[in-house]
Amino acid sequence: MSFPSFYDPKQVGKLYVPNTSAAMQAGNAIGVRASSEDTTRTVLLLIDEQVDFIHEDGALSVPGAVDDTRRIIEWIFSNLDGITDIVASLDSHVPIQIFSPAWWVDADGNHPSPYTVVTSEEVHQGKWQPLYEVDWSKEYVERLEENAKKQLMIWPYHTLIGTPGHTITPALYEAIVYHSAARQSQPNMVIKGTIPKTEHYSIFEPEVKSDDLQGGGLNRDLLEDLASYDRIYVTGQAKSHCVLESVTSMMRYFEDRPEVIQKIHLIEDATSSVVSPGIDFEALAVEAYDQFAEHGLQRTKTSQPV
Repeated sequence: MSFPSFYDPKQVGKLYVPNTSAAMQAGNAIGVRASSEDTTRTVLLLIDEQVDFIHEDGALSVPGAVDDTRRIIEWIFSNLDGITDIVASLDSHVPIQIFSPAWWVDADGNHPSPYTVVTSEEVHQGKWQPLYEVDWSKEYVERLEENAKKQLMIWPYHTLIGTPGHTITPALYEAIVYHSAARQSQPNMVIKGTIPKTEHYSIFEPEVKSDDLQGGGLNRDLLEDLASYDRIYVTGQAKSHCVLESVTSMMRYFEDRPEVIQKIHLIEDATSSVVSPGIDFEALAVEAYDQFAEHGLQRTKTSQPV
């Protein structure tokens, strides 16, 4: 299949100013039906397809993400008339958040290195001390371990609002606006991760909820909007974290609605796992997706049409 003239597969994973005008003009000229005319409605959920995760020099680069992105771009082009709408999330952070090195110090005033695990026991023993929201921070690590069955991971500074790393990778952004023009469909950009005192892997909910804060609870409106489609395709970065937690939220929320779970298709060859010393995130992710598949999650690849 031929792709739009503005698309250069060699530019995937490169940082440049997207040629939005060319992509929109190409989309307007292609002559496919408007998304409002679809009798079978399909949504593509793109999770955190951002420079810092995808580009090889990104702050939290995911190995394999450039090839993943090339595949999903070409899948969008190949299935243009089968994708009704696109929803894209953006992991959106500020410098001082509970999972960043700046939040914590040891007894000597040193900040933790990225990929340090901070446990509730270490916090109570004083190995790690919060500089911000002291009482909440102690409560947070406890609730994270008790309720989410996780420990706090310190991450490199990434997807900081206002930096190039926060943007959707340019080649994919062009594909999104090309689809928007061709199908007369406004993309839905979902911002998550701005609350300093909690992690926010899932696009639907933070790790520890703060219902008194905007975005601090479960995004039921987005979940129900997705449920209104006939097919839900999901992919993005990273397979082991934000994609996995987003799928987990969907599986949990729709637990009593198997007809919705049957609609969810994970595009497996367009997502990859974080690589970190000492933790096999890929194995953990595969185990979780295998369990979800037993409860109705569909798995597909970009070689398969909508």
